[in-house]
Amino acid sequence: MADSTNKTTVKKLLTLADIKVNGKRAQDIIITDERFYDRALSHGSLGIGESYMDGWWSANKLDRFFENAFQADLRDKVSKNWRLAAYVVRGSLINFQMGKRAYKNAQKHYDIGNDLYEPMLGKTMAYTCGYWDRGAKTLDKAQEDKFELVCQKLGLKKGMKVLDPGCGWGGLSRYMAQKYGCEVTCFTPAKEQIAYIKQHSKGLKVKPILSTWQDYKGKTKFDRIASIGMMEHVGPKNYEKYLRRMAEILTDDGIMVLHTIGGNKSIRRIDPWIDKYIFPGGVLPSVKQLASAFEGIFILEDWHNLSTNYDKTLLAWYENFKESYPKLNHDKYDTRFYRMWEFYLLTCAALFRTRQTQLWQIVISKKGVTGGYKSVR
Repeated sequence: MADSTNKTTVKKLLTLADIKVNGKRAQDIIITDERFYDRALSHGSLGIGESYMDGWWSANKLDRFFENAFQADLRDKVSKNWRLAAYVVRGSLINFQMGKRAYKNAQKHYDIGNDLYEPMLGKTMAYTCGYWDRGAKTLDKAQEDKFELVCQKLGLKKGMKVLDPGCGWGGLSRYMAQKYGCEVTCFTPAKEQIAYIKQHSKGLKVKPILSTWQDYKGKTKFDRIASIGMMEHVGPKNYEKYLRRMAEILTDDGIMVLHTIGGNKSIRRIDPWIDKYIFPGGVLPSVKQLASAFEGIFILEDWHNLSTNYDKTLLAWYENFKESYPKLNHDKYDTRFYRMWEFYLLTCAALFRTRQTQLWQIVISKKGVTGGYKSVR
């Protein structure tokens, strides 16, 4: 049984967000194990996420539940115990994104299995935000429109040498090579991704490398760099180092597009549940952190906020995952995994919907674009 005081406290907090226990509206929560109340208050987001994975609670529509919760700032109202405070302090002392940790972090998430990702992500295999603002009706079209948007912002021309760091499954690399005739070098520390790129890039000028940005030793100068979904894995201690490394291998008249999820506040560690189960070592940069890291290295040419596009993308991924799940290996992807993945996708959708989290495409250059940069939308 739950402590009566904790139960009362949680219910009062939920009332602030117009959420009822065992109600029938989309945002209402269903409690199936009363230990949830104690766990939520004592362990914060980690307890809330783990208790969902354990089946202690559910919601009629999980994204709507979190939409209400985030709008009412319930995250800031739920007490955090000393263990979570220690977790945050530890993040300011240890560099979680360097050395062997960088490989382990990436492989824990991106090497789960292509059998999971292929039906979820669609034919582009793009695992970053799609671009729906050009009228796309499907996930595949939204991702192709995102690829095209990035290419237009880079001003690609045939024969250009392009670097795609943190390239995922290589969808953008193949697009740049196939449509624009570019020579693309791409790297990722995830073995499954490298194998996929090699298999699907035959006949194209795409060179995949198993590496992190720290270990990449290439000295080729690139005309363009498309850093898509990479900065979230670099870490606050390394933002400036990463940008200096990119500047070293970018031509003086080159352009770089930095596509990254961003936070509204400067932090050192990401949410504890996300860090433990989804993106270990991941951190969302803030405007302040990025601007500080650019200083003296790059000139800011354009800053585009695409945040509302991510809500639609995450919902599309969730529908694909839900539809494909019956065909997956349930020994590998059991019920607890299903609830973990559902929690991840729908919680993140609510974060972008309520603008708690942002998505930016930033165009930067080393010496300024001659005549001025022409923004693309």
